[in-house]
Formats: sequence, structure tokens, C-alpha cells
Amino acid sequence: MTEPGKRPTAVLFACGMNAVRSPMAAAIASALFPGRIYVKSAGVKRGDRDPFVDQVMAELGMDTSKHQPKTFEDLDESGFDLVVTLAPQAHHKALELTRTEAVDVEYWPTMDPTLATGSREQILDAYRAVRDQLLMRIKKRLDWTPPPSG
Repeated sequence: MTEPGKRPTAVLFACGMNAVRSPMAAAIASALFPGRIYVKSAGVKRGDRDPFVDQVMAELGMDTSKHQPKTFEDLDESGFDLVVTLAPQAHHKALELTRTEAVDVEYWPTMDPTLATGSREQILDAYRAVRDQLLMRIKKRLDWTPPPSG
């Protein structure tokens, strides 16, 4: 568990299928805190890679093309100080798996952009909205400050 006001050193992001929301969050946290926070992602079930994720993350200079969806059971490590769940089923699973561990589990309700309809651009806008929401929430929760310009 992390003390109030102290940044966690290991964070797991979890969603339903580890294909959209949790890999986005993991890529963002890894980019914002390189070498400072250990970051992983997982899902309740294993989903399929989503090319829209790669596209909207590349817009921010983040490469998610090598991400392979994983389940909680696929993780070969524990010891996270913080588990952030982005979908109700992931929250229930995280609470079940961590009930005997000293770990903070936080639920951040996050829209599933795969449910968006309309044109390709409207669908991409739904993915961008999720990406941008996660970016702001991660910066705030993990107390991100811009690196000094040099």
C-alpha cells in the first residue's frame, strides 16, 4: 500500500480484455514515468489487439504495437502497490485476487470506446477521449510534473 501523498512504485492497470483501456493507461504511465514506476496491464479475459489503440497512442508518440493482451492469470509477478481498474468486472477480479495483500485497488470508471458507432473518425474520437481522460487522471493520481526543460 502506498502512503497518502506517496507515489506508488509498481502499478497494474486492469480492464475487461486488456486490449484497449488498460494497455492505453500502461503506455501513458510508462511514458510519463520512465524507469520510475513499474507498469503492467491485464484483463479479466484475453481480448484481441485493437488497431485503433495503436493509432491514437501513436498520435502522442507512444508505441503500443507490441502489446499482447494478457489476463490476470498470465501475470508472472505480484507486489504492485496500486491496482487501477477501468471496468467493473476488472475491479471485482482485482479485489478478489488482492484481498490477502497490502495493495490499493482503485476503480476509475472508464468508457469502453469499442462501443462507439459512426464513421471511422467518430470512433477514433471515442478512443481519443478515453486516452485523454486516462492521461489526465494518471498525471493527477501519480503526481506527474513535467521534466525541467534543459
